[in-house]
Amino acid sequence: MDAKRIRSTFIEYFQSKQHQFVPSSPIVVKNDPTLMFTNAGMNQFKDFFLGNETPAYTRATNSQKCLRVSGKHNDLEEVGVDTYHHTMFEMLGNWSFGDYFKKEAIAWSWELLTEIYKLPIERLYVTVFEGDKGDGLDKDMEAFDMWTAHVDKERILFGDKKDNFWEMGDIGPCGPCSEIHIDLRPEEEIKAVPGKDLVNADHPQVIEIWNLVFIQFNRQANGSLSELPAKHIDTGMGFERLVRAIQNKSSNYDTDVFTPFIEAVEAKSGKKYGQDEKIDIAIRVIVDHIRAISFTIADGQLPSNNKAGYVIRRILRRAVRYGYTFLGFNKPFLYELLPLLSEHFGEMFPEIPSQEEFISKVIYEEEASFLRTLDNGLKRLDQIKIDLESKGEKVISGKVAFELYDTFGFPLDLTSLIARENGISVDEKGFTEEMTKQKERSRAAAEQETGDWILVGDDAGVQFVGYDNLESTTNIIKYREIKEKKGTKYQLVLEETPFYAESGGQVGDSGVLISGEETIKVLDTKKENDLIVHFVEKLPQNPSANFTAKVNVPQRELTMNNHTATHLLHAALKEVLGDHVQQKGSLVNDHLLRFDFSHFSKMTDDEIAQVESIVNKKIRENIPLKEQRNVPIEDAKNMGATALFGEKYGEFVRVITFGPDYSVELCGGTHVSSTGKIGLFKIVSEGSISSGVRRVEAITAEGAEQYVNSQISLVKDLEELLKSPKDLKKSVENLLQERNELKKEIEGLHLKQAGALKDDLVKAIENVEGVNQLIAKVNLPSADALKKLAFELKNEVDQLVAVIAADISGKPQIAVVIAEELVKDKQLNAGAMVRDLAKEIQGGGGGQPFFATAGGKKVEGLDQVLVKAKEMFSSI
Repeated sequence: MDAKRIRSTFIEYFQSKQHQFVPSSPIVVKNDPTLMFTNAGMNQFKDFFLGNETPAYTRATNSQKCLRVSGKHNDLEEVGVDTYHHTMFEMLGNWSFGDYFKKEAIAWSWELLTEIYKLPIERLYVTVFEGDKGDGLDKDMEAFDMWTAHVDKERILFGDKKDNFWEMGDIGPCGPCSEIHIDLRPEEEIKAVPGKDLVNADHPQVIEIWNLVFIQFNRQANGSLSELPAKHIDTGMGFERLVRAIQNKSSNYDTDVFTPFIEAVEAKSGKKYGQDEKIDIAIRVIVDHIRAISFTIADGQLPSNNKAGYVIRRILRRAVRYGYTFLGFNKPFLYELLPLLSEHFGEMFPEIPSQEEFISKVIYEEEASFLRTLDNGLKRLDQIKIDLESKGEKVISGKVAFELYDTFGFPLDLTSLIARENGISVDEKGFTEEMTKQKERSRAAAEQETGDWILVGDDAGVQFVGYDNLESTTNIIKYREIKEKKGTKYQLVLEETPFYAESGGQVGDSGVLISGEETIKVLDTKKENDLIVHFVEKLPQNPSANFTAKVNVPQRELTMNNHTATHLLHAALKEVLGDHVQQKGSLVNDHLLRFDFSHFSKMTDDEIAQVESIVNKKIRENIPLKEQRNVPIEDAKNMGATALFGEKYGEFVRVITFGPDYSVELCGGTHVSSTGKIGLFKIVSEGSISSGVRRVEAITAEGAEQYVNSQISLVKDLEELLKSPKDLKKSVENLLQERNELKKEIEGLHLKQAGALKDDLVKAIENVEGVNQLIAKVNLPSADALKKLAFELKNEVDQLVAVIAADISGKPQIAVVIAEELVKDKQLNAGAMVRDLAKEIQGGGGGQPFFATAGGKKVEGLDQVLVKAKEMFSSI
C-alpha cells in the first residue's frame, strides 16, 4: 500500500463501523487558552468530552493535522536527529462520544491492524495502565481481560502513568490508555532481545503506533480528577509511523510520505541522502519542517515574533539554518517544495493547492529575510572573534551567545559549530542561564492562576440570544476565579446571554448584569472552545439570583457598522484587485475595522479610491441584511458563500448576505439590519504586514465624518498660513524647493568649514617614530561631516592613527581612523579602541579595524577621551 491508500483504508474501515468522517480542524487553535496548536486528534472534540456541546453524531473518524513543538508535547529538538519524531504529523483517529467503549475500540484496532493491514501479530505488543496511588486509580484489569481475547498474555504489558495515562494538558479530559507497539527490528536482533523488553524504552525500531484512550476523567486545576458525565473513546495513530510499519521500513523518512521530498532536496543540493549523518539530519529537518510551515500558513498563521507566529518562524529558521550550514543553500529553497506538497497532500488537504502561490511567497520572503540576518550574524561572529583575539581569550560568553540567539535568531548549536571551526568555544552553561532568565521574565509577566469552575445551577449548556436581543433575563451556571498580577477577576457562564463572545475578528461585548440594587460590570466576553465566558471585576453577592444581562448598546452598534463594512470591503477588494484576494485576519471593534488580505503589491491611490467608492455606493443603496441560520455547510458552499481558511465550520453554518451578487459569507458575527446605517466608509491606512499580506484600516459612521472634517480643517489651516494661495499644492511644492536649496547651501558652508578644519588638524599631527599621530577635539554639524573628515585625513596622511572627539550639536561622537599598514604591522584595531574610549561618554560603538565610530550621552566626557587616547598612543 502507498501512503494515500493506507490513509483512505483507515477512514473507510471506520466508516463501515458507522463513524462519521469529520475533516481535519485547523492546525492553529482558536478560542482555547490551554492550547496554541492542535496537538492531538481529539482537540476539536474537546467540548463533547466536557459536556459543553452535544455532538450531532456519536462516532467519528478522521485524519487530523497536528503540531507538537510547544508546551507539554515538544519534540522539536528530536526532529531530524532521530527517524520517527516530527513537528507536523497526521493523527488517524476514531472516536466514540458516550457510545461504545473499551471492548469495541480494542477489537476494531486489532482487526484493522492484523486482518486489513496484515501486520504480523508476532511483532505486536499492547500495554495497559498499571494504576497510580497518587490519583487513587487501580490497574486497568478490564482492558487487560479484553485484550486476552485477541493476543497472548505475555504480549500484554503494564505501563505507568507516564506511558499509559493520557492527558491533553495540565487540565482537561483524560483517562487510562492502551498502546499498541510494533517491533520492526531484523529477526536476528529479535532473537537476541525480545521486543517486550524494549517497549517504551525509546528504541528507534520498537515504537508505539496506536494509542487507545479511554476518556472518563477531567483533570481539575487543583490536580484532582473528576468523573466526566459520559465515557468516551479517543484513539490516535501516527500516520507516518503506520506507513513505516506497513511498508516495512526502518525509518519514517524511508516511506513514500517523505521520499519524494528527500529526492527533491538531493537534486537541488547535489548532496546524497544516506552517506553522511550531518547531511541526512539536515535533509530530514527540511522535509519534515516544510509540512509544518506550509500547513500552519495555509490555516492562517503567518510567521511573526510572538506566540504561534514565533513558533512557525523558529521552525522555518531551523530548516533554513540546516540547509545553509550543511547543504550549501545560501539562497531561498524551501518555497520550491510547495508544488510537491500540493501533489502529495492536496487530495486530503485542499487548502495547500488552493493557496500554493500565497504560501510559497510567504516562505520565500521569510527565507530571504533570515538569510540576510544569518549573514549579519556571521559578521557579528567575526567581530566577536577579533575581540576575543585582542584580549587573548577563546570562549564566547553565554551572554554574547544569547545575544546572537535573541537578536539574530542563531540557535546555540549554530554558534557552537561556527566557533569550533574558528578554534574557539561557547560558554553553554552561561547561555542556558541567560535563556532561563528570559523564560522566567516571560513567565512572571504572563503568570495567572485559574481556579476550577464552581457550579451554581444545572450545567445544561449556554444559549446565545444576542442576534435578536441586547437584553435578557438569565442565571449564572458557573463561575471561577482568575488571579493575576493586576488583581483578581472572575469569569461567569450564563445560561442565556445576549453578549457576543470575541470571535472571527469581532471583539466581545461589554455591558452589565443587574440584580436588584446590584450592578456588575461585564468587561469583556470571550469564547473558551464553544463556551461563552463573561469577564467581571467582582462576583455578585448572590450568584444564585436572577439577573438582567444588558449589552453596551452604543458599543455594539458601532461594532456592527464596522463588521458589515468589513464584508463590503472584502467584496470590493476582490472586485478591484482580483479573485486572489482572501481574508487573512481581521479586527472589528467600535473604533475601527482592520482587514488583512492576500495581495502581493502596494495598493495604488487609485485602487484605494475605487474600493472606497464601491463600499460607499453599497452603503447608499441601503442593502438589507439577509441572515440565514443553520444552513447545511454544503448548501452554503453551493450558494457561493466565502469560507475562511483556518476556520473550523460545523455541519450547519450561518450565512450573511448583502446583495445576492455582492457579498455572501459564512459568519457568526453581528451586523446592521441594512447597509445605510453605516453612514460613511473611509480608508485611513494601507500597508504590508508580511510577505503577500496587506492590511487596510478603515473607519465608519461618526468616526469617518470626524476624520473627513479634520482633514478639511487641516487644509483650511494650511491655506491661512500660506495667505490663501490660488494653488495650495503648488505653494507647498515651492516651499519644499526653497528648503532643499537652502539645505544644499548650508551643506556647502559646512564642507568649507570642515575643509578649513582639516587643514588645521593636519598641522597638529605629530610624527612619533614614523607614526603620524593625531588627537583632537572638534565641533562639527553632523556625523557625516565627522566621517568625511576622518577619511580625508586618512587618504591625505600616510601612517596615520587618529582619534577625533567631536561635539555634534551637544551630542558626543568619537571617530578612530588607522592606516591599513598599521593595522597589519602593529596589530591595531579601531573597533576595539573606540569601544574602550566610548566608556568615557557613556556610549558604545564599533566598526572595521581601520575605521570605527561611537556615540554616547556624556558630552563632557570628550576631554577624558583625549586623555585616554594619549595613553593608548604611548604604547604604539
